[in-house]
Amino acid sequence: MEIDPAGLKVADRYKLLIGCIVPRPIAWVSTVSLDGRANLAPFSFFAGVGSAPMTLLFCPANRDDGTEKDTLRNAKPRSEGGVGEFVVNIVPERLARQMAATAEPLGPQESEFDLAGLTPASSVRVAPPRVAESPVHFECRTVTVVRTNPGAPAGGNIVVGEVVHVSVEDGLLNDRFHTDPTLLDAIGRMGGLGYCRTRDRFEMPMGRGALGGLGGATDRTSS
Repeated sequence: MEIDPAGLKVADRYKLLIGCIVPRPIAWVSTVSLDGRANLAPFSFFAGVGSAPMTLLFCPANRDDGTEKDTLRNAKPRSEGGVGEFVVNIVPERLARQMAATAEPLGPQESEFDLAGLTPASSVRVAPPRVAESPVHFECRTVTVVRTNPGAPAGGNIVVGEVVHVSVEDGLLNDRFHTDPTLLDAIGRMGGLGYCRTRDRFEMPMGRGALGGLGGATDRTSS
C-alpha cells in the first residue's frame, strides 16, 4: 500500500503515526500558569534532543478548535506569554492509571493532581511542581516552540526544553549514571488505547558486530 498523506483525513494520518511509531515513551508534563495554577498532562510524542546542552522535546497538538492546550500555553516562552518552564515526569507501570487519568479535560478551577490523587512537589530550579510519586523528573526551561500549523485544529507544536535539573529516585542509577530499567519499569504508548511494558529486552553490538548472526544478540528477557 502506497499512501499520500495529503489525501487522508487528519484523523487517519494520526492513526498511521501512532500505530507505526511504536513504542513511544511518555512525557508526563507538569506546568504552571502565570496565575499559579498547576497543570499535568501526558504526551507520547516525546524524545531526547541532545546532551550538550541536555535538551528534550515533547509535542502538544492544538485542540480541535485550533487553540493551544494548557500545557503549551504555560510552557511557551515568556516572550510569547507563557511561563517558559516545565517538568517531564517519567511514568512507571505503577502510575499508569493515574497518568491516563490526567488526560481528562478539566475546567480551569479543577486540578489533574487532585483528580488522580497525586502529590505536587516543589521543583529545585523551575516553578512548575513535580509529580512526587514519579521516579524521575527533568526540570526544563523552554528554548523554543516550533509550530507546524499555527491556529489549525490538530496542528503540531514542538516544545524544546533545556534540562536544568534532574531528580532520580535513589537506587535507580549506578555510579556511572546507568539506569536500572527493571527498577524504572517505564511504560510506553502503542496505537489507540494500547500501552506496553519495558520488561522484555535484548542486547546486541552496534555496527558490523550486529550482523554476526543469532549469536550476536543476547536475550535479556525478564518477567
